[in-house]
Amino acid sequence: MSDEMVLRAQRFINGTYGDVPGITKVAETGVVDWPTLYALTRALQYELGITALSDNFGPTTLARLTATWPSIDAASTAPANVIRIVQSALHCKGYDAGDLDGTYTARLAAAVRQVKADCGLDVPYPGDAVVPKLFKALLNRDAYTLQEGGGDAVRAAQRWMNAAYVGRANFFVVACDGRYARDVQRALMFAVQYELGMTDDVANGVFGPGTQNGLRSSTALTVGSTGVWVRLFSAAMAFNQRPGVRFTDTFDVGLAGRVCVFQEFVRIPVTGKGDFATWASLLVSTGDATRKGTAADCSSEVTAARARTLADAGYRVVGRYLSNVPGTTLDKMIKPGELRVMAAAGLRCFPIYQTNGAAASYFTAAQGASDAADALYWARYHGFKPGTRIYFAVDYDAVDSEVTTGVLPYFRALKAGLDADGGGYLTGIYGPRAVCARVGAEGLTSASFVSGMSTAYTGNVASPLPRDWAFDQIATVDVGSGDGAIQIDNNIASGRDLGQISYDPPAAATDLDVRFDLSLRAVALADVRNHLQAVGLPERGAGDPTPASTAVTAGAGSTTEAFDALVAYDALLTDLARTLRMRKALIAASLLWAVRTGATGSGSGTAAAAGLVPMAPEAAVAARNYCVEQRILRGPLLDPTDSADLGAMRRKMRDDDRFSVNTAAYALIKTAHDLGLPRPGLADTATSTRRLLGEFLGSGPAGSDGSAQLGLYQVLEKYYAPLRAGR
Repeated sequence: MSDEMVLRAQRFINGTYGDVPGITKVAETGVVDWPTLYALTRALQYELGITALSDNFGPTTLARLTATWPSIDAASTAPANVIRIVQSALHCKGYDAGDLDGTYTARLAAAVRQVKADCGLDVPYPGDAVVPKLFKALLNRDAYTLQEGGGDAVRAAQRWMNAAYVGRANFFVVACDGRYARDVQRALMFAVQYELGMTDDVANGVFGPGTQNGLRSSTALTVGSTGVWVRLFSAAMAFNQRPGVRFTDTFDVGLAGRVCVFQEFVRIPVTGKGDFATWASLLVSTGDATRKGTAADCSSEVTAARARTLADAGYRVVGRYLSNVPGTTLDKMIKPGELRVMAAAGLRCFPIYQTNGAAASYFTAAQGASDAADALYWARYHGFKPGTRIYFAVDYDAVDSEVTTGVLPYFRALKAGLDADGGGYLTGIYGPRAVCARVGAEGLTSASFVSGMSTAYTGNVASPLPRDWAFDQIATVDVGSGDGAIQIDNNIASGRDLGQISYDPPAAATDLDVRFDLSLRAVALADVRNHLQAVGLPERGAGDPTPASTAVTAGAGSTTEAFDALVAYDALLTDLARTLRMRKALIAASLLWAVRTGATGSGSGTAAAAGLVPMAPEAAVAARNYCVEQRILRGPLLDPTDSADLGAMRRKMRDDDRFSVNTAAYALIKTAHDLGLPRPGLADTATSTRRLLGEFLGSGPAGSDGSAQLGLYQVLEKYYAPLRAGR
């Protein structure tokens, strides 16, 4: 909302300093924004004679201000424009500082007294003078009154810290809005270090070895303790949003009880005391990083020797990656048989899905739908049963605006994809505390795997541990020796997710398709013919010739010709299905439909290349490129806009039927990706198969919803399934 006095402040900046090099004119909107405050900061620097103007009110500005005008009031020598800067800054803060007349009026003095009282500086700096650290505080967007989402206990602690420590060299006025933020956390760390006796040149606001050792050697707070350490401890409890905590200087029974609840929540020994483990859990996202966890995650294969190492070290559940990252050489995915090796050692597993997730640009709704489909494929591939929770990674320091615009849409699409699949898989998140909390609060995830080890992340610095946390990653450690040596991330487990220890059989040879039994040709052909007739494609052409052994002529053919294409290329279809670990009936149904109708949905919109499986060359290039990128297929990436590449693809699809059939299989995988479906596998649902075939083969009298094509798939599966089961 526009404010008349803020508008006047902006006009003052532009009229007085608009032509000063280094001061950019600001928009005259009457709305407080950073450009206005930066311009006021630069204006003050200009008045102080500083030539290298900066948006930052740093040490040089503070030192020069302290030396020039250490106290600005009605009796000071500060020029009128400096008074106008003070007045403008106060109006931007919402205080009535009177007209911008450059005079230290009673209204201005009252405003200064009020802002001092609000931020706790009325005790160390009584009166109505603007001191340098207060001036610095006026030139930012911090609020000094209780704001929405803030709490009285937090605000009381903020005001007390300002009053108690503003005289220290590296302590600056913090917001008094009742909300925990990065600057407030850093101020609390400085306060702890000051009370430990650190000098200004040693205290740094970081939870380092000196601070840790100091807290370890301090006497734990217990019922009856009083004084400044209780104030700091109760402030830390309030900052961590512990229910019912008051800012106090007395450690009473009520506080001890709330400490017990907190200790149980973060899984540290329940003592009811303000001991080191509790201080650590309140001050830094790792807590005590040396504590021993019962969970781990790793990018290395857990062999039998490593499984024994982990089990002997007390680990009970291990996070492993569902897949590798396309286009990289990093090999981190679960290996064949690894889950059973882990289970034999008593180790459970929770699956992690991460192909990238390390930048804001990755997180879109489209990527969420794609990742859901890919994760479902790999979860089934490794044998994870329904009820398994998959943790999807947000592996960077996402700020709140990026969570709103990217991460939340990503997880909405992700959860929708997992839910629509109906396979019973649950959605989890890996990421900083604040990100996990926001996504979980929207009901998009059911548990969080917290990247607590990234202590400098904004999302970890001033955010409590999410209520739904399952695993908290606190340190990278090496365990074991020799064949059993392995590097892991040591995690604390809350017990919310126990992981899995029982798995469906993996896609082994006994579950892969085998060659067709030619003795079943006649009865299978009859079933196919009956189905196609029922959906509006009666037999065409004459006779019932003997099984074909050569390529079938391109174009729409009879049902018999179409079926015999399957017989002719059965070896190819079988090898493709086994290599790609997908159902032969899916590829075969596509081939039969294409031969029978002379078209596929993938060719819609452009001229399809003649061949056994008609397909636009652009679609063929896109399908093969996608599979190359996913490391499903080896080969060069082609240019879908290059006429030479498209011409070569058209000729290859026309002249090489085996190439055409292979490309159809790759196109099915690409089409599933485009639809947000799981990659075709060995346990696809009827719904996903119908949607996939309906899109890929969207032609024929039955329309493109896929029902007719699904029926054809099911007829073929009727004959293929018993053959592989009886092997």
